[in-house]
Amino acid sequence: MAYVIKRYSNRKLYDTQESRYVTLEELEEMIRAGKEISVVDVSTGEDLTSITLAQIILENERSHRAALPTAFLHQLIKHGEAWQDFVQTSLKGSLESIMTSQREADQVFRAWAARAGWLPSEPSATSTEKKPAQPAAEADALKSEVAALREQLRALEERLEKRREK
Repeated sequence: MAYVIKRYSNRKLYDTQESRYVTLEELEEMIRAGKEISVVDVSTGEDLTSITLAQIILENERSHRAALPTAFLHQLIKHGEAWQDFVQTSLKGSLESIMTSQREADQVFRAWAARAGWLPSEPSATSTEKKPAQPAAEADALKSEVAALREQLRALEERLEKRREK
C-alpha cells in the first residue's frame, strides 16, 4: 500500500500514516527503504507524485550526489514528448530487466546456499519443475519488448534525421 503524502500550498509535505511533516530527504529515505509513496495536493486532489520524485532527483543533482549528463537533459528538453516517452519506456524496460535478473540471481544464490547447507533445502521437486517455464516466458516478453524499443528508437532516429535535414 502506498504511503499517502499530502502537499499543502506552502509546499509542506505531510505523511498521513505517520501523522507528521516530512522533508524531501525523508521521502527519499522511505523510497530507498522500499516504501511506495503517493503525493497528493490537499486543495485540488491532484496527483503530484511524479513532480515530487523529479524534485528529489533534482535536489540530488544540486548537491552533486547524482549526475545526469547535461547532453541527456538537453536532448530530453529539445525533443519534447516523443523523446520523453522513449526514455520512459526504455527506463521501465531496463528496470524490469534488472529486477528480473536480480530475482534470478537470488534464486541461484539460494539454491547454492541450500546445497552448501547454509539454508534449509529447496522446496519439493514439483515446485522447482514449474520455475523454468516462468523465466522462459519472461525472457520471451522481454525480447519482444526490446524489439519494440529498437523499433521506437529507429523511428525516433528517422525523425531526428528529417529535422536535421530541414
